[in-house]
Amino acid sequence: METIGRLNALLEVLRTSPGRVNKVFVDREMRFGKIGEIIGEAKRNKVPLVFVPRDKLADLDRHHQGAVALLSAKEFDTLEGILASSPNAFLVLLDEIEDPQNVGAIMRSAEAAGSDGVILPERRSAGLTETVLSVSAGASEHLKVARVKNLAQSMDLLKERGLWLVGAEIDGEGFYYEFDYTTPIGLVFGSEGKGLRPLIRQKCDKVLAIPQRGAVNSLNVASAASVFLFEVVRQRMAAELKKGKRGEP
Repeated sequence: METIGRLNALLEVLRTSPGRVNKVFVDREMRFGKIGEIIGEAKRNKVPLVFVPRDKLADLDRHHQGAVALLSAKEFDTLEGILASSPNAFLVLLDEIEDPQNVGAIMRSAEAAGSDGVILPERRSAGLTETVLSVSAGASEHLKVARVKNLAQSMDLLKERGLWLVGAEIDGEGFYYEFDYTTPIGLVFGSEGKGLRPLIRQKCDKVLAIPQRGAVNSLNVASAASVFLFEVVRQRMAAELKKGKRGEP
């Protein structure tokens, strides 16, 4: 991931391309002058700020001037923008998935399945790093990705907008194919080790599982995501075919 440690350049990118700024690390002893402008610009654009000791900044950029920005390889979209682009939304929400290999693989499947966008939390989540973009095999260039401060609150907003939220867990109360995915939908996937956090699971309208019969009873999160994603594709294509046969618009 690219870093910027020169204050003028950092301030410029915050003003002109804030969607590319993944995080800004600031010397915790500095708050005034150009640093104060950077803090204000980051807050205005809802870019995560992390206040750290000065030696931590040196680990990121040895030529820093009191702040270091981590830049994503692609700009983030907004959640509102993604919702405005599709009346029958099909979203993917990732709850603290930190492995860039998994995030990239999920993005690749999401784009292939025709998802309208992927939602990532600001913290404890792989950003749009070069690894993520590489593993996605170019799919991320065609996929909208939003970063949100609070995933649980964003889920409340999505439900207000008419989306049904379906979480994936090995101990779900039903199977993944026992749901109508032809309605506006958000699929929610949890982290590699812990799965869905309790609050995120509670916010889901349904929590469903993939039936498994092998000796190893847990799929990689990227593999599980593909199963759910292409069930959405199957159901929506079947519904479109049915409408076509009936001659409906």
